[in-house]
Amino acid sequence: MKQRIRVVSIIRDKDGAILLMKKTRGRLEDPVLWELPTGKIGFGEQPEEAMTRTLSEYLKVSVSAIRLKDTITFLALVGASQLSNLYIVYEVELQNDVKITPTDRYTAFKYIKTADTSGLKLDDASLSVLDIEEGKGRGEKSLYRGVANGATVYVDGGSRGNPGPSGIGYYIVGEDGRELKRGGEFIGFATSRVAEYYALKEGCEQAIELGLKSVRFVSDNLMMVNQMNGVYKVKNNDLLPMYRDIQKLLENFDACAFVHVNRELNKEADEEVNLAIDRHFE
Repeated sequence: MKQRIRVVSIIRDKDGAILLMKKTRGRLEDPVLWELPTGKIGFGEQPEEAMTRTLSEYLKVSVSAIRLKDTITFLALVGASQLSNLYIVYEVELQNDVKITPTDRYTAFKYIKTADTSGLKLDDASLSVLDIEEGKGRGEKSLYRGVANGATVYVDGGSRGNPGPSGIGYYIVGEDGRELKRGGEFIGFATSRVAEYYALKEGCEQAIELGLKSVRFVSDNLMMVNQMNGVYKVKNNDLLPMYRDIQKLLENFDACAFVHVNRELNKEADEEVNLAIDRHFE
């Protein structure tokens, strides 16, 4: 499967609005799309260098600060085949009083508040990044629709003792924020890392059972998310069989993404973990 790798920036003004760029229309029948400033990584470039160069070439601006925020990956249909997309997301600060001058790729720009898209049509990748950035989909209707925003599956695994008695939990919400399903299971004596992968596998199976085709999987385990995003390789023999099983399960989805959040944003799945362990000992 082919993979497309891009760098993308989140740039805010002093009021917190996010910079969007209007893409040059290829053909007259093509829709007018807006996106976060996005670029390719050139041969021999580091991603951060590519991001800085992209902003200089396409916006004619200089960067005063840049920080890696996240990496996201999702599958999207292109014609009759699937394309894997890996987006490296940066938070970028521009130099004071800088003037943005769109060139080549872009024709205009606008700062928007995330609560108001102002009728703009955003491309799928930027929609996904914005949805993840703003932490939508938890009990309220998402403001954005991207290739991976059809539903959100929160997963968590935990071990009391590490290794010790372990459980998994999942919490699934639809695009409109409605709870679709939640639950947990005691998995026996295991490490927390093994429990996290068991939870992700269970989340995949539950999403397939519900007939979901476009899914974001959310976890507070950064290592697992980075491994699923291809940032790190899975080398642990205890995890490899589950990792391979999960890869096969992912073939059932048209689009998927893996997102890391802080633990407090994954509390429902965490509650299911503890309830599962407590039920076993009761």
